[in-house]
Amino acid sequence: MRVAIFGAGYAGLGVARRLERSLPDDVELVVVDESGEHVVRHLLHRGIRFPDELDHVRLPLGLLLDRATIREARVETLDHERAIATLADGESLSYDIGVVTLGADPEFYDLEGVAEHATPLHRPADVATIRAAFEDMLEDGGRVVVGGAGLTGIQTAGELAALARERDASESVDVTLLEQADAVPPGYDERLQHAVADALEAADVDVRTSTTITGASQDTVTVTDGEPIPYDQLVWAGGIRGPAAQGGDRPTVPATLRLDANAFALGDTVRIVDENGTRVPPTAHAAIRQAGVTATNVTRVVEHRRENGGFEPRLDRYRHDETGWLVSVGDDAVARVGPKILRGGAAMAAKTAVGVGYLTSVGAVEDAVAHVRDTVTPDAVDVTPPR
Repeated sequence: MRVAIFGAGYAGLGVARRLERSLPDDVELVVVDESGEHVVRHLLHRGIRFPDELDHVRLPLGLLLDRATIREARVETLDHERAIATLADGESLSYDIGVVTLGADPEFYDLEGVAEHATPLHRPADVATIRAAFEDMLEDGGRVVVGGAGLTGIQTAGELAALARERDASESVDVTLLEQADAVPPGYDERLQHAVADALEAADVDVRTSTTITGASQDTVTVTDGEPIPYDQLVWAGGIRGPAAQGGDRPTVPATLRLDANAFALGDTVRIVDENGTRVPPTAHAAIRQAGVTATNVTRVVEHRRENGGFEPRLDRYRHDETGWLVSVGDDAVARVGPKILRGGAAMAAKTAVGVGYLTSVGAVEDAVAHVRDTVTPDAVDVTPPR
């Protein structure tokens, strides 16, 4: 019997590490991932200002997994009815149970010129591209426009503004953040929105709400109800769509996270409705928690099939619990911890602790230490403990 996990992001790696412990030894576990690396995406924005951080957000899967077979390949198609995946190298992979955690791709909504001229913050290579273009602008001045003021857009704008300030270019470089909703981040309570708005203002980010992008040329963004906005660099954080292997779709799955008889799906590759009927946001926190439910359910289905059928096993159901929210704005941060809204040092400490906790949980202890050093004590002595 073979269990195949497609994708090794937060959801995929979490499921794989749990299944390594829970599956019988004679059940083959395969992880298919295009890069062979686990990318800690919630720290990607840090690479804009601190390029060395990219070394600590790209973790080789071979160092994180023990018994799983790692297959470096891009998934082209998934046929769950036949339980076969077609890979970009022309080969196919059959499986008994598939776990789809391919993540999501940037969504450009067919806006004319946006996909052509904008750079999304999606992969480590994108971070290098964004930084290089911004470095050029620091010399002569100009404007960078960030489209979309969700978590990624806010943190990207914050890092760019901080980098301009560190290079004494705040007067000549404008960082403009555009959001179609009437407040940032959209969909959150007013207290948190006010705190984020204050942090962005203090960082010299020009936030323009109720501004919908309709297209882009080589040097201009067009918007509804307003004059075109000239720019020298365009960064896109305006939304997500399903992966190409799913035709760009993000199908809806129930709280059991079962996509069909032969597959489970979780993370931002799908839309999830939890056991209370609540739509789950596509966040790293949610994906990590969904991994535990999925691993339990996959193990139960494996045991059921090995016992030659009978009644279908009872599957656990995912219940989303929004325990908090964290966003950095350069060297500032905003956090919601229970009913409290924190900003500044306490919020940044909380965000750093989350990053360290995650890296440690997947076995990347040295990267966790480096993250503390680069985040909390960037100009201090080396705090790496002796071996």
